[in-house]
Amino acid sequence: MRVFVLAFTIGVWLVQQQAELVAWPWLAAGGAVALPMLMMVHVLRVWGKSALVGRCAASIPGVRQFVIITPLLIAGFALGFLWASACAYWRLAEALPAVNEGRDIEVVGVVSALPQQIERGMRFEFDVESAAASVPQHISLAWYRGRADDEAEDVPTMPLHAGERWRFTVRLKRPHGNVNPQGFDYEAWLFERGIRATGYVRPHSATRLNAAVWRQGYAVEMLRERIRERFQSALPDASYAGILIALAIGDQQSIAPTLWQQFAKTGITHLMSISGLHVTMFAGLFYWLVGWLWRRSAVLPLHLPAQKAAALGGFIAALIYSLLAGFAVPAQRTLYMLGVVALARLLNREVAASRVLALALLVVLILDPWAVLAAGFWLSFGAVALLFYIGSGRLGAAHWLAEWGRAQWAVTLGMLPALLALFQQFSLVSPLANAVAIPLVSFVITPLALAGVLPFLDPLLWLANFITTGLMRFIDWLAVLPMATWQQAAPPAWAILLALGGGVWLLLPRGFPARWLGLLTFLPLLIITPPRPPLGEAEVVVLDVGQGLAIHVQTATHDLLFDTGPTFSAEADSGNRIIVPYLRAIGVRRLDELIVSHADNDHSGGAESILAAVPVSLLRASLPAAHPLWNHTLPNAPCRAGDAWDWDGVHFLILHPAATNAATKSNAVACVLAIDAHGRRVLITSDIEAAQESALVTRQAGDGNASRLAAEVLIVPHHGSRTSSTDAFVAAVGAKEAIFPVGYRNRFGHPKAEIVARYEHSGAHLHRTDADGAVAVHLTPGGVRIDHARTLRRRYWQSMPSITATE
Repeated sequence: MRVFVLAFTIGVWLVQQQAELVAWPWLAAGGAVALPMLMMVHVLRVWGKSALVGRCAASIPGVRQFVIITPLLIAGFALGFLWASACAYWRLAEALPAVNEGRDIEVVGVVSALPQQIERGMRFEFDVESAAASVPQHISLAWYRGRADDEAEDVPTMPLHAGERWRFTVRLKRPHGNVNPQGFDYEAWLFERGIRATGYVRPHSATRLNAAVWRQGYAVEMLRERIRERFQSALPDASYAGILIALAIGDQQSIAPTLWQQFAKTGITHLMSISGLHVTMFAGLFYWLVGWLWRRSAVLPLHLPAQKAAALGGFIAALIYSLLAGFAVPAQRTLYMLGVVALARLLNREVAASRVLALALLVVLILDPWAVLAAGFWLSFGAVALLFYIGSGRLGAAHWLAEWGRAQWAVTLGMLPALLALFQQFSLVSPLANAVAIPLVSFVITPLALAGVLPFLDPLLWLANFITTGLMRFIDWLAVLPMATWQQAAPPAWAILLALGGGVWLLLPRGFPARWLGLLTFLPLLIITPPRPPLGEAEVVVLDVGQGLAIHVQTATHDLLFDTGPTFSAEADSGNRIIVPYLRAIGVRRLDELIVSHADNDHSGGAESILAAVPVSLLRASLPAAHPLWNHTLPNAPCRAGDAWDWDGVHFLILHPAATNAATKSNAVACVLAIDAHGRRVLITSDIEAAQESALVTRQAGDGNASRLAAEVLIVPHHGSRTSSTDAFVAAVGAKEAIFPVGYRNRFGHPKAEIVARYEHSGAHLHRTDADGAVAVHLTPGGVRIDHARTLRRRYWQSMPSITATE
C-alpha cells in the first residue's frame, strides 16, 4: 500500500511539471498496463500465502519483494500520472474563449466564498449559473469603489456576502500572473482552486437577486462569514483580531501582511493557520466528551461501544472544524488520517501509523491532484512523516519533555532543506519562538477563540486577544534580534535531496553508528552559491512586474537594480512581492547601486520596500528635491548624462538627463543607461518621449559619438507608447532585440500597434514581459543570448491566447 501511494504521488507530481499534457492515447496505454499490474500483484499475494509457493519464494532472498514491489511501483506511477492528466484535461476544457476577454458580459451566479476586503473595494469568488456568453463556471471578481478602466465617475460598491445570488456585468480575462525566476506562480494557484478567469464588476450593473442560496458549500461559507463578523464586532479595535479569526475559521486574509513577515522571521507561520495540531486537538476534545457522555448511559453502550462512538464523534468534530477552516491541505490531511483511525476502530482493526498517513495522502491527491503545487502540502505531510519516523522503532519511553524536544529537533532539522528550497529563508529563533507559541496557540488561544464563536461568550474573545497581545510582544522582540533569520539563495535540487537523505540518517535511533555523517550532507545546501557572469560579461534581467519597469543587472561581483516597479496597494508593491524574493532566491544580499529613473509610480513604487529589505551602497535617481527617497541616509547622486563607471570589465554610462535639463514633466528627466560588455550593448530608456529621443540623437551625433546610442538590445521607451519610439530614434539605436516591459491587457493599451509595427519593420526581434515573463539578456563575447522565463518555466496551465498590440 505505502509503495503504491508513493509511486502514485510521484506520478501526480510529474504531471504538474509538464509543459504540455501527454496525449490521450498514451494515457490510455498507461492505464492498460497499470491495471493488469495490479491484478498480477493481487494474484502473487494470494499465491504467496500457499505453503509451497511461500517456501519457494523464501528460498531466494528478495524474490517475493521484488516481484510484488516492482509491479506496484509501475502501476502506482502510471495510475497517478493518468489520474492527474485526466483531471487536468477536464479543468483545461473550461477556459474563457479569447474573443470574450475584455468584453462586457452579463452573468448570474452565487458568491461562493468569503469576500475579502481590498484597498479599493472587495474581491470574491463567483460561481456562474448563467451568462450571456461562454465563460468558465468558477471565476474571481473584484468590485472596486473607485473608477475601473474607462469609467468616468466613482461608484460605491454595495454590501456583498457569501451565498448571495447576483446579476453582474463583468469584464474578464484569462488567468495571468507575473512569471519570474524562482517567483510565485499565481496562475498555478488559480488553477489549483479551479478559477479559470479573473475580472471585475462594471459599476451600475449589480443587482442582488437572492439574499441566500441554501446549498451545502454556500451554507458553510455563510456561517464562516457570520463568525468573522462576530469576531470583528466583539474586537473592533483589537490589533490581533485577525489572528483569532484565522485560528477559528481559517481566514488568513484577515491577518495583516506585516504580521505574516513577523511570523516568517520567527518560524511560527504554521501556527497561524488551521494546522493538523489544531484539528487533532479539537477532535480529541470531542472524542473524550462523547466517550464520557456515552459511558453515562445505560443503554447506548449496548448498541455501540463507547470507544467506537467516541471515535465517530471525534471524526465528525474534525470534519466540521475542517469545513469551517476552509478545508486547507493540513486540515484535509489530518481529517483523512483521523477518518482512517476511526474506521479502523469501528472495524476492530489495527492500522500502522505509516499506512494511515499513506491513505490520507492518497485521498488528498485523488480529490486534489494539484495539491502538490502548494508548499503547505509538502510541509504538512513531511512534518508528520518525520514525527512518525522518529517515533518508530524506539525502545522505552522517555520523559514527555524529552519527547517534545526530540520532536522539535526532528522537525527543525528535517524541514530545513524544504524551507530553504521553498522560501530561501529559515528562522534561527524558531525553536525558542515555537517553545512559547505552540502551547499558547494550540492549548490556550485556539480553544478560547473556538469557544468564543458561541453567542454571549465575548469575554473569552477578549481574553484570547489579551494573551495573543502578550505573545506578539515576545514574537516582535525575537524578530528584531540580530541574525533572527538565515537567508540564502535557492539551493540546487541535488543539494536538497542530499540534505533530506542526510537528515533521515541523522535522525536514526541513538546508538546507530556514524549518525554524525548526516550533518555533512547539509554543507552543500548552505555553502553553494548560484553562478554569476564571468569577468567582462553581464546579465540583464527585465523582470515581469506588470505595467512597470524593474531591471536587474549583474556582473561578476556587482549588482545594480534599475527601477523598482509599481505599487499595487498600501501594503503590497513590486519590491516586497517580486523583486526582494527574486534577489534573495538568486543570492543577492546587497545592491551596489539602485537607480530610480523618475518619480512615476510604475518605476519607483517598490523602492521603499527594497531599501528596507536590501542594503544599498548608492542611490542614483532623477527625482524632485522633496521626494521621500532622498531622506534615506545612504550615499546618493542625481542621474546626469556623462556619469560613467566600470564593474568587472563592464562599462556603464548615463546618457540622459543632461545637467542643464529644466523640464518639469517626470518622463522628460527619466534616466537613460547604456551597458557595454565586450562591445555588446543594452540601452535602458525608461519613459523618455519623442523630445528626449530627438535630443539624444542630436547630442550623440553632435559629440561625434553616435555609436553611444547604438545597441544590440533596447528596452523600448515608455512601454511602447505612441509618445515615444520615433523613426529617427529607432534607426539610430538599430537594435536587433526590442523588449517591451508591459502588463497583460493593461489599461493604457501598451504597446501600441503602430509602435510594434515600427520595430518589426526595423528588423528587430520583439519580446514582451506580459507574454514571455521575465526576459534575461546575457551579454557574452560570443554574442547576445535571450531567455524567457515562461519558456524556461513552461507549464501546461499557462496556455493563453496570442497577445496582439492594441490599436
